[in-house]
Amino acid sequence: MGQKQQPSADPRPDNKKKRRVAFSNIDTGIPAKDCIKIYLVSTKEEVGSTDSLCIDPVDLISFFEDEDGKIYGYPGLKITVWFSIASFHAYADIVFESTSDGGKGITDLKSALQNIFAETLVDNKDDFLQTFSKDVNFIGSVVADGEVLHPKASSNGQFNEAKFHLQAANSDLEVIRLPMDKMAGRNLYSRLVPLALLLIDGSSPIDVTDPRWELYVLSQKNNGQTHPRLLGFAALYRFYHYPDSSRLRLSQMLILPPYQCKGFGCFLLEVLNNVAISENVYDFTIEEPISKLQQLRTCIDVKRLQGFSPIEEAVCSAISQFKLGKLSKKISFPPLLPSPEAIEAVRKRLKITKEQFLHCWEILIYLGIEHDKHMEDFILAVSSRMRDDLIGETTDAEGKQLVDVPTDYDQEMSFVMFRSTNNATGVEMEESRANQAEQLKLIAQKVSSDQIRSISKPI
Repeated sequence: MGQKQQPSADPRPDNKKKRRVAFSNIDTGIPAKDCIKIYLVSTKEEVGSTDSLCIDPVDLISFFEDEDGKIYGYPGLKITVWFSIASFHAYADIVFESTSDGGKGITDLKSALQNIFAETLVDNKDDFLQTFSKDVNFIGSVVADGEVLHPKASSNGQFNEAKFHLQAANSDLEVIRLPMDKMAGRNLYSRLVPLALLLIDGSSPIDVTDPRWELYVLSQKNNGQTHPRLLGFAALYRFYHYPDSSRLRLSQMLILPPYQCKGFGCFLLEVLNNVAISENVYDFTIEEPISKLQQLRTCIDVKRLQGFSPIEEAVCSAISQFKLGKLSKKISFPPLLPSPEAIEAVRKRLKITKEQFLHCWEILIYLGIEHDKHMEDFILAVSSRMRDDLIGETTDAEGKQLVDVPTDYDQEMSFVMFRSTNNATGVEMEESRANQAEQLKLIAQKVSSDQIRSISKPI
């Protein structure tokens, strides 16, 4: 039988050194928005100057592999991108202390930047600076192959420079249409893609191989300039509409940041309205407009509708309902809506969709009523319409209920709508009516002060 071996004594117990374990720093990454600055420049002298216009991209996260949009492996990273709004090329100046894999790998910066800037990205700074002279007439050479569109002025709401106090009234403005079945339009749009990705929320490049896409370019040549400059652009898609018509949909529209808030957006949008009217398309729509574009669109359309005689009688009739005296709390807004004939006339003549027209309709009524006498009735009418939109009036609405819920966001604007399993009838929360009325009063005041008044201001 073997015996258990006894451990031998350590001859140097006091001199034995303890082994120390060191942990390397874990790389937590740098958010792309914190280390990337993008400047728009129009001359080579502006390159390197932090006084140039620095833009705020709507999104940088989606261009990086990390789901949080972080960059790994570059301590002290700073990326400065210079984007020329003359040649529409870009150059990235990348500075960092070192590269090291801190557990998350090392981000491929070149690939990530090419996801944004693609073929516009120039590797060498000297080559980038040369584009300001080599491509000085890039815009002029491209638009030379396009169709020049001129705005029209008329009493039915089409474009009139004086209405919008365009700051560039004495400038030589042109809108040029470039179809995607020609190389000029494709080449220009490929250089505009980075601006669309960086500055248009939720945008993605259009399919330039589809000839139903059309590019509209707003350019200007003034102050003795030999070559025109690009102020903005819009991408429209032409859908077929049975049996022999088409529908125009605005998918992307951007006025370059240096030229925003000067009336150029109004100018471009009105020219697009004129295209829809002159070519007698079925209607003109905008794909998921952001709030600022929707506000601009509504300002223009309200002004057009105010000068459109076929609906003047309908507006007056709706306003007269408020002059009959105190309206019942059970009032339903639909009787105050325009007739189907008026809605169809607006679509045929102004190419405004029914949804957009009804969006403008309450503003037109608000402008016509006496606020000190009829505001409460107006709010009740709109509240009724909003309730009907949410709950509905048909059998499909049976069982739907609105319930106020606690929230940290805005108690007065938060609720839950659900359908009960026992087909209970809809519930109207009378105690919340006062809150709804106050909300709608604020909305109506905002419509008057921010939207309608802004028609007389450049946007």
